[in-house]
Amino acid sequence: MKKLPLLLALALTGLATACSQKPAATTAPEAATAPAAAAATPAAPTSADEVNKTAAATQESVGADDNPGDASLERVAAMPENAQLPAGRWKSGVNYKPVVPAQPTSAEPGQVEVVEILWLGCPHCYELEPYVEAWRKKKAPYVKFVQEHVMWGPAHRAHGRLFYTLEALGRDDLVVKAFDEIHRRGNVLVAASDEQTMQMQMAFAKANGISEADFRREYNGFAVNTRLQRAEELMRRYKVESVPLVIINGKYETDVGMAGGHEQLISVINDLAAAEKSR
Repeated sequence: MKKLPLLLALALTGLATACSQKPAATTAPEAATAPAAAAATPAAPTSADEVNKTAAATQESVGADDNPGDASLERVAAMPENAQLPAGRWKSGVNYKPVVPAQPTSAEPGQVEVVEILWLGCPHCYELEPYVEAWRKKKAPYVKFVQEHVMWGPAHRAHGRLFYTLEALGRDDLVVKAFDEIHRRGNVLVAASDEQTMQMQMAFAKANGISEADFRREYNGFAVNTRLQRAEELMRRYKVESVPLVIINGKYETDVGMAGGHEQLISVINDLAAAEKSR
């Protein structure tokens, strides 16, 4: 595994359950005892300023869910009773939250849209990926599943361009390999300049059967730039502060922490989607 820059390794300490845009409050002693495995989840900085941005983007935020402020309480209170799941296994405001106001989706009539917002450099997105892949193979036929990449800063956008390039080339199967490349092999797929980043990502694509000509065509092509713009819009509409995040039919949001675990998250998604289908 490649040795990461010291500043980047320090920036990636303090990880918990979800990659957040905002840094968690972490004291120096706590940072010093963070798991060494966290250093295998990089997004290469281009400067001291970029290190700070990377640190902010990769720190974990449990406070947002565990200590809801007034705004969160207002969101829960604003959820009509008939829009909540029946009382029992899942509780509104605990295992899932309303999106207020609800957002339009790209689902066709009779479909329920499920959107996962992720970051290739996020270790928790990587941990969730096997569960998502297993679920998507047996999900209900009425569920339209879409993955979107977070767009917080330069490193996230660079990974996002790779993500949408693979999608444009019809090689969504390489998303799992991109996760492996970053988290298991230590190849961060982001460099100090846009050109270097493209070369790193193109080398990864070529090693997995994509021609240089095809990669270059899509990398800066209309389809990828359009998807990047759409992702930016989604980040604003849903006010995304942590990933992985799942949005069900533009009305509900949930994540691993709220659900109580990976398998529980899949169950929450299924139950919310089924409830939406029956409305």
